[in-house]
Amino acid sequence: MNTTRLFILGALDRGGPMYGHQIRRAAQLDRTELWTDIKQGSLYGALHRMAAEGAIQVVRSEQEGNMPSRTVYEITDAGRAEMTATRDRVLRDTPYRPDPVDVALQNAADMPEDELRAVMEGRRANIAAQLASWRQLHDTAAPYLTGIEELGFRHTLIRVEAELAWHEEFIEALPKLFRDSGNETNPA
Repeated sequence: MNTTRLFILGALDRGGPMYGHQIRRAAQLDRTELWTDIKQGSLYGALHRMAAEGAIQVVRSEQEGNMPSRTVYEITDAGRAEMTATRDRVLRDTPYRPDPVDVALQNAADMPEDELRAVMEGRRANIAAQLASWRQLHDTAAPYLTGIEELGFRHTLIRVEAELAWHEEFIEALPKLFRDSGNETNPA
């Protein structure tokens, strides 16, 4: 699922015909970079691809004074159908994708306890730093967040908090895992 594509289709559906800078401005006003993986710099390339594919269409080009020409886009019927189908699929899907760390841990039988502990403590420290960064970002953005944006932000915070809690639980369980395995170098 391409969130940039869904954002553009939604912006054009809600806001009517717009040129690229207006869509980029909508992304800035929605503060999408805080709560999505949308990169504002990718919007222009996506607009060109989507126009070529028929999800959006060029309405006209405008030019004011010495400013560069602006292309105005609108959503097509095909784009509206794509937006609705994508939105509905994403809202209904509950993707809990396997984390590759679980498979890596299954293949860590040759790692001594102290080495595995160091790796997992490093992961925990990185996640704790990400959580601190997200919390700081939230505190900065909080006065400007709308209800749905606040809930989206909270969703991210809860997910990172859960990941941190799991790492702490794993590190705490390491001595017992090694002791119960009967092999000091095999936690499996």
